[in-house]
Amino acid sequence: MTFFQHYGLTQELAIILAIDLTIAIVLLTAMRYLQGWTVKVNSTHELSERDNFAFGISTAGAVAGLGIVLTGAITGEAAQSYLIEAIGMSAYGIFGLILIKLGRFLHDKVALNEIDKNAMILKGNISVAIVDATAAIATAIIIRSVLLWAEDLTLDTFIAIFSAFAISQLMLVLLTRLRGRSYAKRHNDSSMQEALAKGHIAVAIRHSGYMLAMALSFNAASHFIVFMPTAYVTNILGWLIFSVIMLLALSLLLALVKKLVLANINLKAEVEEQHNIGIATVELAISVAIALILTSLMA
Repeated sequence: MTFFQHYGLTQELAIILAIDLTIAIVLLTAMRYLQGWTVKVNSTHELSERDNFAFGISTAGAVAGLGIVLTGAITGEAAQSYLIEAIGMSAYGIFGLILIKLGRFLHDKVALNEIDKNAMILKGNISVAIVDATAAIATAIIIRSVLLWAEDLTLDTFIAIFSAFAISQLMLVLLTRLRGRSYAKRHNDSSMQEALAKGHIAVAIRHSGYMLAMALSFNAASHFIVFMPTAYVTNILGWLIFSVIMLLALSLLLALVKKLVLANINLKAEVEEQHNIGIATVELAISVAIALILTSLMA
């Protein structure tokens, strides 16, 4: 018995893993160039000649997001044939890529409806790029959880995945609206989106923490909702109800924990007025940590 056989790595499994890795590399490469094609620019020119850091951050979010989605498509188990494995990996990967692009489009047009995200990123707006990259990663985390939740490779599976994706985008928009309203109350009806447009990196970092936390908590629903391929309405209602519950629970917990961990610190003054990136990053870390803990408790 060889070393690889001892750990269950057969020749068949090794070939399947090689197929998965090859398809993943092709899709990741495609995502990099899609970033430029989407906004009608040359990605190489933006990244290496103009040194557009904002475009780089946005591209990084897209590539990382697709990588996260692909981990939901790779099972590590032997398929019935190499062709079926290639078809399955390609189908999930391309579908995930499309959903990430669709999610970013919806986020641009609905969540960030007050600003022209693409134009600002091309101008080098790092704060908008951070939010854009995080939105892609948050969407990818959600898509991955849904891929792991769904079973088989059928039309019903893709409908179920798209249904959960649609609910997740609704929740991201709702989260952005709630955070925007909270910001406006503290700043005489000033817009959080306008703050991002003006390059407010600290606000972008903090908002990114909330988006990541919501995506991670959304993942917990997959442990409670039973996948029923043809129960379209039940699937949508299940994801919607559980997502609203998790958003409310997460909001209450974050408000409490931030008051305790960041006691004696005026968050409004530090983050929103003094642009304190350090404290904003601590807020992001708290958001992600609480979401991870909450999700692990429900797994």
